[in-house]
Amino acid sequence: MSAKQRAKETRDRPIGVFDSGIGGITVLKALRKALPHEDLVYLGDTARLPYGTKSAETVTAYATQATKHLLGHEVKMVVIACNTASAVALGPLKEALAPIPVIGVIEPGAKAGVKATKTGRIGVIATEATVKGGAYARAIHAAMPDAQVAQAPCGLFVTLAEEGWTKGEVAEAAAKRYLAPLFKGRAAPDTLVLGCTHFPVLAGTIRKIVGKGVKLVDSAATTAKAVEEALSRQNLATARKGKGKTRFLATDSTERFARVGGIFFGEAIRAKDVELVDIKPD
Repeated sequence: MSAKQRAKETRDRPIGVFDSGIGGITVLKALRKALPHEDLVYLGDTARLPYGTKSAETVTAYATQATKHLLGHEVKMVVIACNTASAVALGPLKEALAPIPVIGVIEPGAKAGVKATKTGRIGVIATEATVKGGAYARAIHAAMPDAQVAQAPCGLFVTLAEEGWTKGEVAEAAAKRYLAPLFKGRAAPDTLVLGCTHFPVLAGTIRKIVGKGVKLVDSAATTAKAVEEALSRQNLATARKGKGKTRFLATDSTERFARVGGIFFGEAIRAKDVELVDIKPD
């Protein structure tokens, strides 16, 4: 095979997308919209979620095992569509998967937050592990050293999103409880980064609590843009013009994956189209 043929074969390989569960399908949806010709393989480690309450060592081990599984599908790039894994394991994952490029969700979201703010006051909502790890604050300060970053863990949002309770009294009560302290007073953020892939489906409720004047930053959309730019920069974008294929893999409960995943994907996912896989520890 010639070098030109090998390069084309690589460009036509799928992009692997990994999450601890189902929330990362918001990133998959954004990728599907931004890159309609690319093939995508999504792996949700549903047997071992949530990652947000586990130690950094455990998250790194699980994420490394799962993303290595994607290499068996001959992916040309891996997108870590999990804020917790991106926060604590992106470095080890890049090393473990080299030379396959690896892109996380935190840096694109942080840069978008910096670009959006006019006051330098940026709020971040995420899981407890992501907030405690401080990855968003570090990424924001790397781009804007004098930024004022206020963070809040909003773990219940994950459960509400997966139950489909994205609107109504329960969702609004949780949003008010989490967000009211963050947006109290004159020094309130003018920008809010949705630092968990589950949170975009709650954007309407979040908007109702924080008001129209606050810019909401969806890390799913910003990650898709970063992937698009990386494909172009590294000459990895497919030249195909047809509609790309989407493949779903899960480590547990394909029926629930399909049911809940459809909420995040914006269209129905059939349980028979979700492949049950077993990830072996190293």
